[in-house]
Amino acid sequence: MTRMSVALLTLGDPGRVTGGYLYHQRLAGRAADHDAELRFVSVPELSFPFVMAAGPRWLPMLDATRADVLVLDSISAAAAAPWLRRVCVPVVGMLHQPPGGMDRRALRWLQAPFDRRAYRSARLLIAASEWLADELVRRGISRRRVRVIPPGRDPSAPLRPGDTARSGGRAAPAHETREDLRRGRRVAVLTVANWLPRKGIVELLEAFAGLPTDVATLHLVGDPVADVRYAARVRRRLASPRLRERVVVHGPVDAGRVAAMYAAADVFALPSFVEPYGTVWGEAMAAGLPVVGWRAGNLPYLADHERDALLVPPGDVRGLRGWLARLAVDEPLRRRLGAAAARRALERPTWDETAARFFSTVREAAG
Repeated sequence: MTRMSVALLTLGDPGRVTGGYLYHQRLAGRAADHDAELRFVSVPELSFPFVMAAGPRWLPMLDATRADVLVLDSISAAAAAPWLRRVCVPVVGMLHQPPGGMDRRALRWLQAPFDRRAYRSARLLIAASEWLADELVRRGISRRRVRVIPPGRDPSAPLRPGDTARSGGRAAPAHETREDLRRGRRVAVLTVANWLPRKGIVELLEAFAGLPTDVATLHLVGDPVADVRYAARVRRRLASPRLRERVVVHGPVDAGRVAAMYAAADVFALPSFVEPYGTVWGEAMAAGLPVVGWRAGNLPYLADHERDALLVPPGDVRGLRGWLARLAVDEPLRRRLGAAAARRALERPTWDETAARFFSTVREAAG
């Protein structure tokens, strides 16, 4: 088999420890197993639409890779759209979000046409979830051009050579226990999410504030300044006397610490309104945690209500509070849901299987 050179065009630092960036790092670390090499090319991290003028800065870097295929990260699609006519190799779209993106509500309508223009240049589109594939079809993209390749299910495995994740915080304690996270209460509830409006953190805090003070301690892991305005709302809610001593804000932490917290928590809660995949849901399920969230985004594709998760209608804070209260006092329910979640997680591909499907798809596009 001929060795294949793949360039992956992304936005900003490819070594970030979030979502699609981690997905790409896992693939890069396994490229040699598939007679390939994957190199990152970064579009400068400028705001939209100014980033669309940056082609002269990244095109020479792409040429220097002598790539056989260009994989276009969805986060850089709009920026690349005006310049793809100068790319002389096949293009594959790697979508972690629908056209227009997820978080910049005011710019979605402006960015989406450029994303779609970029995807028209691609021979194939890889979607990170079934929900996202369905969303693309709903927006007029032919299902025949879409391949679903979800993230792998072994998130706590050590990074392999070629992985470039860097720590965003403290190292993991050697022996973190449930008692450490519970802090004298019945259960420890874990949330792993950057503070963005679609993550539902304010609604989670609203639900949590209504719980009896002795039942649960909530741990928030993630970037607290991802959205400054939303962060101010979260901070105001955290200042409530009913939350001040029961919520622990950890900020961004490294992968080892997150894995330790999954192992030590009792419940995972993330009521995200829109999530194209929800890697952390899959990680929590693999760790044997019962998962609570809205019946929205990709979560209904990952788990079934009352079998391996508890799914609440979006925005139903009272329902969310009720299930959290039930899980806090019903250990048999926690164990049953957690065991079912772990079994469900084993049905998903490993990172090795994900890499095999990815590089096979890229070869298909390269012809």
